[in-house]
Amino acid sequence: MTIGDKVSVLDDVISGVVTGLKGNEVTIMTTDGFELDFLKNELIVMDGSISKRELAQMDLSSVMSEKNHKKPGKTKRIKPKERSLPPMEVDLHINQLLPKTRGLNNYEMLTIQLDTAKRQLEFAISKRIQKVVFIHGVGEGVLRTELEFLFNRYDNVKFYDADFQKYGRGATEVYIFQNVK
Repeated sequence: MTIGDKVSVLDDVISGVVTGLKGNEVTIMTTDGFELDFLKNELIVMDGSISKRELAQMDLSSVMSEKNHKKPGKTKRIKPKERSLPPMEVDLHINQLLPKTRGLNNYEMLTIQLDTAKRQLEFAISKRIQKVVFIHGVGEGVLRTELEFLFNRYDNVKFYDADFQKYGRGATEVYIFQNVK
């Protein structure tokens, strides 16, 4: 590149004439009358030809890596652990279901929790969700026992303790078989 060469900016719609060279920096006068500074590798000489010397100086691997930088259609790999995460969690702690529990006895609270569990299980079955985790807490085990009684009434349901590392002993995972006739 020499002073007086017509150049164009690679990544922009700017062109002009080289007015100054200082190391790797090139000053151009744009067609709009502005003086702008660019690096040599950001400009291309407008006559369209590249001298053999310039071609030899170009690093072919860097040109190829720029070309192959983004591969379209690359799918994100889902780790097996993420693939098996339950798509639906139902927290049956009474303070998650009601703003206040004052005035309710244990039977009424248990009924609300079981109604919620039944409603959510029916929803999961209707939406063809395969796994649901019911978080019931440890406590005295009354809610857990009632949930097991509820789940046993369904033919297309299998249930077991949920992931201990994530929930401890306070959750039951339900697997819903989808194609039961």
